[in-house]
Amino acid sequence: MKAFKDYIIQFVGLKEGEHHFNFDINNTFFQNFEYDEFNSADVKVELKLIKKTTLLELYFSASGFVNVNCDLTNEPYDQAIEDEYKLVVKFGAEYNDDNEDILIVAHGEYEINVAQYIYELIVLSVPIKRVHPGIEDGSLQSDILSKLEELSPNEDSKTKSSEDIDPRWNNLKKLLTDK
Repeated sequence: MKAFKDYIIQFVGLKEGEHHFNFDINNTFFQNFEYDEFNSADVKVELKLIKKTTLLELYFSASGFVNVNCDLTNEPYDQAIEDEYKLVVKFGAEYNDDNEDILIVAHGEYEINVAQYIYELIVLSVPIKRVHPGIEDGSLQSDILSKLEELSPNEDSKTKSSEDIDPRWNNLKKLLTDK
């Protein structure tokens, strides 16, 4: 838990109004969560905290990149990250995080750890299917990609002429039209 001490915000001493916090996220942050999907990371997270008398509003904004491997070719590339998240912190009898947009903390609490919310914001902003941009524009040259193209079925083999069809199928097709 000592690794996340930089992500603890003590809101008790803050005046009512708007407060800004900046976090630089790199691979060490994800290693603390034992998450190893990223080769490297460089994400800037800006947190705007609006303190009101009965609640806190947290606005997270993440921008930067994470280096991931392509799902098709396993080639590493930089995936851009741009995402936002809003969290409302209310005070209640006991801690409750069942709702993803509302966090309820006990009345006696004086600080909140935002590391988990930053982690989820970045991880969930990466697309499910990670495709190297060089595949889409045709500029990527790799051995795996050339092997995939070699093994893909040809368009010529998909279109069969009527001569290649077994004549027994034609008799079966007549049953459909003879109704």
